[in-house]
Amino acid sequence: MHGTVSANPAPEEPKPGAPAVLHISQLSAGYGPMRVIHDLDLIVGAGQRIGLVGLNGHGKSTLFYAIAGLTGWQRGSIKLNGKEVGRNRSQGPGRYTHLVVRSGLALIPQGDEIFHGLSVEEHLDSGAFTAESWRDRANRKDRVLTIFPHLKTLLTVPVGRLSGGERRMVSIGRGLMTDASLFLVDEPSLGLAPKIGRAVIDALMEIDLGNSAMVIAEQNVALLEGRVDRVIGMHVGKLTGEASAALSLSGKEKG
Repeated sequence: MHGTVSANPAPEEPKPGAPAVLHISQLSAGYGPMRVIHDLDLIVGAGQRIGLVGLNGHGKSTLFYAIAGLTGWQRGSIKLNGKEVGRNRSQGPGRYTHLVVRSGLALIPQGDEIFHGLSVEEHLDSGAFTAESWRDRANRKDRVLTIFPHLKTLLTVPVGRLSGGERRMVSIGRGLMTDASLFLVDEPSLGLAPKIGRAVIDALMEIDLGNSAMVIAEQNVALLEGRVDRVIGMHVGKLTGEASAALSLSGKEKG
């Protein structure tokens, strides 16, 4: 399938009255000599869900890692709730990530990046990273279990014994235990059966964002279209504009 996207789009402003949760300007990032993200601009407003679509290897995860301070180097501006969290740096990944998390970021990585030896409940508790979220962890856990009621019967089960879909629920639930104002969800349906993948996306749509925002990186455009505020294509480290279910993930466009 082939579709049309606009080239070099200007960042879309948040809806009137909605402050910018995330404001990225002229961001480049990569690993060692490799540049993956190229002078990227993006604005995400409070209450917005944004879909980020494209093939693996085109920069979706690297964009998330750059926001979290986990790339080898980066330059440009990343503002989270008006606070600059980006740095012009090459001193290695992760040095300032804890500060970005405390500023309101929750990164929900793709795949099974979880603690396989912990029980479901212990895993959820590990997401209550800040002092405030730890004090309120019981209420936050109840909220997670309302979104994923299936996990109620699995709280004492080691995460490594769960199915792929159950592990994905735990991973998302861990992210929801934080004080986040920005949720970055990386490939939530990756590797799951279609029915399970749709159920995971359904759960993400049910989350009451309030003044928070969410960016979902996904290859399956059809899972997001009509359910998020915007679907944006990404190709070779650049945003390619508004996308649709007809977007070709080969990176080609109709002439």
